[in-house]
Amino acid sequence: MTAYPQMTAEERKAEYARLQKEFDAIKAQNLSLNMARGKPGKAQLDMVSDVIFNLMEKPEDFLSGGIDVRNYGEMSGLPAAKELFAEILGCRSEQVFVGGNASLQLMYDTISKAYTHGLLHSPRPWCREETIKWLCPAPGYDRHFMITESFGFEMITIPMTSTGPDMDAVEEAVKDPAVKGIWCVPKYSNPDGVIYSDETVRRMAALKPAAPDFTIMWDNAYCVHEFEGEYVEFPDILQACADAGSPDMVIEFASTSKITLPGAGVSCFASSVENLRYLEKLLTVQIISFDKVNQQRHVLYLQNKAHTLELMKKHAAILGPKFHAVLDALDREIAPLDIARWERPKGGYFISLNAMPGTAKRTWALCKELGVTLTGAGATFPYGKDPQDSNLRIAPSLPPVEELEKAIEVLCVCLKMAALEKLGV
Repeated sequence: MTAYPQMTAEERKAEYARLQKEFDAIKAQNLSLNMARGKPGKAQLDMVSDVIFNLMEKPEDFLSGGIDVRNYGEMSGLPAAKELFAEILGCRSEQVFVGGNASLQLMYDTISKAYTHGLLHSPRPWCREETIKWLCPAPGYDRHFMITESFGFEMITIPMTSTGPDMDAVEEAVKDPAVKGIWCVPKYSNPDGVIYSDETVRRMAALKPAAPDFTIMWDNAYCVHEFEGEYVEFPDILQACADAGSPDMVIEFASTSKITLPGAGVSCFASSVENLRYLEKLLTVQIISFDKVNQQRHVLYLQNKAHTLELMKKHAAILGPKFHAVLDALDREIAPLDIARWERPKGGYFISLNAMPGTAKRTWALCKELGVTLTGAGATFPYGKDPQDSNLRIAPSLPPVEELEKAIEVLCVCLKMAALEKLGV
C-alpha cells in the first residue's frame, strides 16, 4: 500500500474516486453511531447495577460507625467514605472531602469560590484581579477548559509531551503573578493517555509561582483505570507538595464515575487539612450535606482499594477489546498511508488521534455526514481552537464492539478522504 504523500496525482485521484464510492455506500446505511463522550457501555453499567442497588435493605445498612446516613450532618463526607478514597488515592482520610456524583461540580465550585471569595492564600477574590491567566496542557479535557473560559480567564496552552505537560514551559509561565493555576489529568491523561513521569510530578510539586494562591487542579479521574496490564502505582501529589514546602498548592479530584455508575457515583477532593477547612466553610453556605446514602452504598460495594482493583479488572475485560478494535483498524487501514499518528494508551477512556494537519475539522464533518458522532475537532484545545487542526479524540467505550467496528470503518474512510483533499485531488 503506497503512502498518500508518495502517490502521483493520478493515483490520488483514483484512490479518492474509490473512497467516494465507499462513502456513498455507507451513507445509504443511515448510521447513527456515537464515539463523542467517554461513557461506560451498557455491559459495564449492568455489571455494577446488578449488585450495588441491592446492598441496603436492612435498617442497620443505613448506619456507618454509628452515623445514620439518611439524616443531615457529616458535611465533609462519611468517615468510611473518606477512608476509602484516601486508600485509593494514597493520602490521609483527614485530607479528603467527599461530595456528590460529579467531581466536575467540585472543580467548578473550587474555581467559583476562588472567584467570589479567593482561596486560602489569596490576597483578594479573583473577581477583583485585573487579569487571571490559567495554564491548559493540550490536548486536554474540554470541560476543564469550559470552566475557566466561563469565568473569563485567559487560557494559556501548554504543550503535552510523552511525560506530561512541558514543565519548562510551566516553570516559565508561573513567573507571571497573573497565572493562578493549571489543569492536570496526571494518569492516563484525557485524551493522550499519558502517565505523568515521576520527574514531572516532582517538578510540578516544586513549582514556586509568583502568585501566592497558584493552584494545581489535579484531576486524577483515571487513577485505577487500567484496561491493559497490571495496576500502575502513582505518586501522591499531596505529599510531594508538602515535601516541597507547598502543601496548600494542590487540590486533587477523583470519583467513582467510571468505577460504578456515572449518574449515581461519588466524588471527592483531597488537599491539605488547612485547605479543606477553608473550602468546607465556604461550601457549608450552599449545602448541608451531600448524599450519604450513596456514599454508604459505595463503601459497602467497593470495600477497599484491593476490592476496587478487582472490579476494575472486570471493566478492563469489557473495555480492552473495544480499544484494540480501534487501534487494530488504525494500524491496518491508516498506518501504511502516512496520514495520521495516534497514541496507544493502556488505561483511561480515550485514544488521541492526530490527523494530517489541516484535516481534523474536515474529517469530523465527513463522519457526521455518515452518521458517526465524534468529539468536536478542536475541543481538546483552549477555546476549541487547535492551531494545527489535527487532533481528534476517540471515545471507544460506549458502543458495543460490532458498532464500534462500523464506526471506526467510517472514521478511516473519512480520514483518507480528508487527507487526499488536503494533498490535492
